[in-house]
Amino acid sequence: MGMMARMRGLASWFIITVGGLFVLFMVISDSKVTDIRSQQTMEIGSINGVPVTQQEFSEMVDNFIKNQEAQTGQKVPEEQMEDFRDYVWDALVSQRLIDEKIKEFGITVSNEEIEEIVLGENPPEFLKQGFVDSTGNFNRQAYFQAIKDPQNKQILIQLENQIRQQLIQQKLMSYLGASVLVSDDEVRRQFIDQTMRMNVEYAAVDSKSFSDNDITVTDEDIQSFFNEHKEDYKTDERRAFKYVFFSTTPTKTDSNTVKNQLLSVLGKLKADTISFKSYVDIYSVKPYSLDTLDVTKMSNAMYQELSKSAPGELVGPVLTNAGYGLFKLNGIISSKDNFIRASHILIQKSANDEADKAKADSVYQSLIGGADFAATARKISADPGSGSRGGDLGWFGKGMMVKEFEEACFSGQPGVIQKPVKTNFGYHIIKVTDKSSSRFVVEEILMKIDASGATLSKVSEDADGFSYLSKQDGFDLIAKNYNYEIKTAPLIEEKTTVIPALGRSKALLKFLFDGSAGDISDRFKVTGGYTVIEITEIQPEGYVKIDEAKESIRSKVLLEKKLEKGMQILNEVYPKLAKDGKLNNASGYNKIVKYNSAENISANGAVPGIGRDNAFNGYALNGKVNEISKPIKGTNGCYLIKVTQRTPFDSSSYTVRKVQMKQQISQNKQRMIQQQWMEKLKEEAEIVDERYKYYQ
Repeated sequence: MGMMARMRGLASWFIITVGGLFVLFMVISDSKVTDIRSQQTMEIGSINGVPVTQQEFSEMVDNFIKNQEAQTGQKVPEEQMEDFRDYVWDALVSQRLIDEKIKEFGITVSNEEIEEIVLGENPPEFLKQGFVDSTGNFNRQAYFQAIKDPQNKQILIQLENQIRQQLIQQKLMSYLGASVLVSDDEVRRQFIDQTMRMNVEYAAVDSKSFSDNDITVTDEDIQSFFNEHKEDYKTDERRAFKYVFFSTTPTKTDSNTVKNQLLSVLGKLKADTISFKSYVDIYSVKPYSLDTLDVTKMSNAMYQELSKSAPGELVGPVLTNAGYGLFKLNGIISSKDNFIRASHILIQKSANDEADKAKADSVYQSLIGGADFAATARKISADPGSGSRGGDLGWFGKGMMVKEFEEACFSGQPGVIQKPVKTNFGYHIIKVTDKSSSRFVVEEILMKIDASGATLSKVSEDADGFSYLSKQDGFDLIAKNYNYEIKTAPLIEEKTTVIPALGRSKALLKFLFDGSAGDISDRFKVTGGYTVIEITEIQPEGYVKIDEAKESIRSKVLLEKKLEKGMQILNEVYPKLAKDGKLNNASGYNKIVKYNSAENISANGAVPGIGRDNAFNGYALNGKVNEISKPIKGTNGCYLIKVTQRTPFDSSSYTVRKVQMKQQISQNKQRMIQQQWMEKLKEEAEIVDERYKYYQ
């Protein structure tokens, strides 16, 4: 019986992995709700007129969640539930529509076909796996005995249904993929793309070599670009809204509650003789482990507390990146790896290096003269991430920063402000704030800080109250009276899946596109809390207003003009370089032109210093060897390229791999056809989705 049960479990994964479009077949069939006629509960939607009930859908979701948790060993977080519900809904829609087509096409599987699978010479792997001995041999006799055992009848019936579904799916996929053709040219091209390697030299003009201030972009330029690319700016109906957000972030009271719980645990630990691990098993949200941590794996508070403690001591509660932790420090190890904590102020790279350096030197002089480093970083640093923290980069080890920056940090002394250091990003003024080579061996009891029921209730009530009063007296007035911040959302389309700053909410989108300008909503559950919205603008289907697209168009025109300047420069130096037959003295003709080389690049790979550029890679693949190209305009730069070596076409390897590659290309095409077919089915189907009424 155990073997057969294991076979059944393996069967579910066989169908899930092979079926592709039918990944949730087992989840749906195991829920025992596919016969919707037996369901008498309320409907949450319909597919081509056939209802979907809340009960059947909830059972499908529950089964899928159980499956997921069984695989990962972790509970699915609440914030991921909407994603899972969407996934199950999409699978249910797909399965229903596919079932309709299977009936329409008359696809069936006979009992003889099932018998051939189960009793044939080579049963599927998922059936054989339960009957393989330690040497890997399939025990056919034990397999047949299990099949004939009357006790296994119910499992065999379930297996038969699964195999039948699998064969039906395979027949449908064969039907859809029957028209797929793969030419020899396609196979040859893919082989070349995968195997061909090139060595190149190149002279480049990077678009970043030109300052934005040196390029003029007029309103006429923007209008002309908009007119030429107008179809790129076509949109469906879009709507905008303003909103007040009510955060469900844990309060200080919630945080103190968790801290006090750990203080209570600490008291018990000190008075008890049982192991720390026993308390981890009882109280910690994280499974027991004995960890050796460096400073990059800790919060600042955790490092400060552990570094002043002795082995054997209990440390905490300490606020960590995951919640409150109570630690047992088992040892402190001196490591060969050093770690640095540093702050920096970045003067961003521009086209004028002398001006950049002068500015960096001026900032440096100001700092050593007594200016506050953190305040200066907040005010002028071009690194927004660290700048907002006073320049603090936190802890890092070797290999985590660019070379020049890393060398300066690891050679610096804590508290000393260093002279400006140049990298590809610009000039950095660096201040090392701490160093450590210690690793801490710890056990941890971790408690997460979650919003309490009282906090969640209060936030929910606040949102409901704001919604009610706003509908009576006006959105802006009530927000002002209660000192709530009003935020604005950009124009979005109905097909939007993630709402900027708020995350996913089908209910919000439904209200937004069903309502009228000025309508005020009830509260909606969104990422991190609740929100109440007022619809502010309805823009019909058509074209984006040029003012809305102006800045993005300006950036594109600016880049195009920089590339034009780059092409002009290369057109001037090209005759001289072509005559020399060498590219390495390109800077001698114009200092903006930089020489470089790259080895072993592939047709679709990144080029050092350039990245992925189709124009560059295309010439490297097809250009003449040992001949300097004419100027080539790429994505972010312009190039003169000389292919110095290209691997020859390997006919023997191609012959060996050709059949397999052709099969792979065919499978990829079939998958694409299946996806397109599925999308078309969904577009043509009448799908009513009212889950938003029941899941908030």
